[in-house]
Amino acid sequence: MMRNSRFLIAGLLLVLAACGGGGDSGGTPTSSTGTTGTGSTGTGGSTGTGTGSTPPPVTLSATDAQRLLEQATFGPTPSEVTRVAALGVAAYVTQQEAIPATGYTGFTYVPHTAPATCKSDPTAPTSAASICARDNYSLYQVQRQFFENALTAPDQLRQRVAFALSQIFVVSGVEIYEAYGMAAYQNMLLNDAFGNYRQLIEDVTLSPVMGRYLTMAQNAKADPSAGFEPNENYARELMQLFSIGLYELNPDGSQMLDANKNPLPTYTESVVQGFAATFTGWTYAPLAGASIDFGGAPINYQAPMVSVASYHDTTAKLLLNGALTPTGQTPEADLKVALDNVFNHPNVGPFIGKQLIQHLVTSNPSPAYVARVAAVFADNGSGVRGDLSAVVKAILSDVEARGDAPSSPDAGHLREPALYITTLLRELGAQSDGVYLRSQSSAMGQPVFSPPTVFNYYPPGYQLPGTTTLAPEFFIQTAATALARNNFVNQLVFNGGATPDPTVTASTGTTVNLNALLGSPVYSPDQLVNELNGLLMHGSLSSAAQAAIVTAVEAAPTSDPLGQVKAATYLLATSPQFQVEH
Repeated sequence: MMRNSRFLIAGLLLVLAACGGGGDSGGTPTSSTGTTGTGSTGTGGSTGTGTGSTPPPVTLSATDAQRLLEQATFGPTPSEVTRVAALGVAAYVTQQEAIPATGYTGFTYVPHTAPATCKSDPTAPTSAASICARDNYSLYQVQRQFFENALTAPDQLRQRVAFALSQIFVVSGVEIYEAYGMAAYQNMLLNDAFGNYRQLIEDVTLSPVMGRYLTMAQNAKADPSAGFEPNENYARELMQLFSIGLYELNPDGSQMLDANKNPLPTYTESVVQGFAATFTGWTYAPLAGASIDFGGAPINYQAPMVSVASYHDTTAKLLLNGALTPTGQTPEADLKVALDNVFNHPNVGPFIGKQLIQHLVTSNPSPAYVARVAAVFADNGSGVRGDLSAVVKAILSDVEARGDAPSSPDAGHLREPALYITTLLRELGAQSDGVYLRSQSSAMGQPVFSPPTVFNYYPPGYQLPGTTTLAPEFFIQTAATALARNNFVNQLVFNGGATPDPTVTASTGTTVNLNALLGSPVYSPDQLVNELNGLLMHGSLSSAAQAAIVTAVEAAPTSDPLGQVKAATYLLATSPQFQVEH
């Protein structure tokens, strides 16, 4: 058993209780399920209370400012809480949207197949050759920069929204292993985070990274004589995952039902085939000095895909709701018709809006919340559809997001691994170069930018077993990943974090200085836990949990006040009430 094992075991038991939906019900209302209100399905033809009307204005206290920063950033800091409380929601969002993107930098083109001289050899002296494959043919440096940006970038809201978008418009390092390619795709999401959804789906569609991942690149028109049909991967996922979903939705996100109470499909296989044919004729942009080559073009993630008209299907093609593409059109014209067709489908607002709510605020939003956000997607107040800036502002300012405490005792969500790590580090004032954090997030079930499939790390419709309660992040919460969370906090708090990596330029390692929590005079155990409760949980720790932690801290020697600080920090950071954001 490792050092400080009594705290490790105590924390693990608390986390496993959260996995099972149990938790401390005393004191401040909290829930280990991390979810809100009613389920996601409803009866056909009804939007319940989800009228889409604008909610009344709300004020912003210091406590609510901290909750806002938990939803809109990678973790609050004390100075930001004070500043944002004075600004208010609207001004804060407007200010954040004006900050230029902090992108992924330092990446250059490499051929898809690594040259023989580009290897990773940790046994050799560090040189460009010994780390070539690691830095160019894996996501190591991209993942490391993700955590650096999450901890220190000024454009926190943009970073957070882009991370949410990366889990909706999924590409994965399982297939896209070139660092420059993944960096380019994530930079695109950062740039589009507050733009229009119509532009976003066009940029995603023409991204060579997506073209490679879902095989739209070099997708040729049908050749009946050879028994060849266009690949359907991107056409299918554009509809199923990136825009409208499988079933027709009411504005509040509930499923429309037919007379027999069966859900109504949004599309048929014929429509998939129509979109697949529409998306033919696109290939990688040529490298400098080369000409366009449809069949043999080298993989190039530096620029959007380009069209080759001779490989494009120019016949009329079936789209959503019975629409047809005109005959004889160019690849560009057909692409515009198809994307406009998807963009204007009424499902997009509730389908995309609900997922953004889940990533930013709560796993299981009420139908009314979804309807209000979907209404803003349909019209930002100035007649514009798909304004993501307005959608994000609506999500964060909604009455179900704001207040000193959630409107429902079941509000919130389990902090996914990356957010669990960054929130804790930002609130404690820790510093990191991202090296240690990328491996720790992976151990917790979330290898950043490398989800196992196009369905992300966890599906948005995942329900707690035996319930109808949506709780997507619990899909990857197991005994093993729960233990990994505890081990991470144990290493950070008790064992000094991680030392600098000599193979990474300007590496700092990962450390936290807890001396500021000693107090002057030194805090009593009760005062110490109160301080941490305010710092990490805006005072929401239940009285029963607080009493249990105080008792454990009192067991640490009074002659070692820093040891008491470490014990309190460990126990609160591994508690289910911290891991579930409310």
